[in-house]
Amino acid sequence: MSTRVVTGKCRFSYFNALASRKNELSGKEEFSTQVLVPKSDTETVAALKAAAKAALVAKFGDKIPKNARNPLRDGDTETKQDGSPLGAEYAGHWFFNAKSVTKPGAVDAHGHDLIGSQDIVSGDFGRVSLNAYAYSQAGNNGVSFGLNNIMLVAKGDALGGGRPSAASDFGITAGKPAPAAAVADVGDDW
Repeated sequence: MSTRVVTGKCRFSYFNALASRKNELSGKEEFSTQVLVPKSDTETVAALKAAAKAALVAKFGDKIPKNARNPLRDGDTETKQDGSPLGAEYAGHWFFNAKSVTKPGAVDAHGHDLIGSQDIVSGDFGRVSLNAYAYSQAGNNGVSFGLNNIMLVAKGDALGGGRPSAASDFGITAGKPAPAAAVADVGDDW
């Protein structure tokens, strides 16, 4: 059984997969994102669970620790560390973290490479290719997902109070000229 999964359409949160960020716990530079998978995407959810199980079996054989941590978390019941509820975008989703020490490949839906750190942001929709791997460190046992590649499917509303795009601030639609008011001469009345 394979530990590799390519998801269906999901949403990205805490997106830092095109520019590395220092992991405060390990001190290493990492590329990472949180992936929100709709519970209605039963095919992806089943594939993620099967990959996690395969990773556990590959590492532990038939002696899988009873306390092994599951990487899939329930967006309907999970809370923040302070006990407050997660944002509304988590409702109806499973979510997990995926990371890599090497920059993942990233393309748009037409196969064009995305290389800019802002080409994909938290709130955007896409698909990910990943591998499940089991770990056993200092008494902690479980499964994590390693991030291989990313495909942007659609832009979404920014999560976490992100800055609006320049185009939206000026009322510009991509591929269309700016409205006359956006480029009007302010004159010398200043």
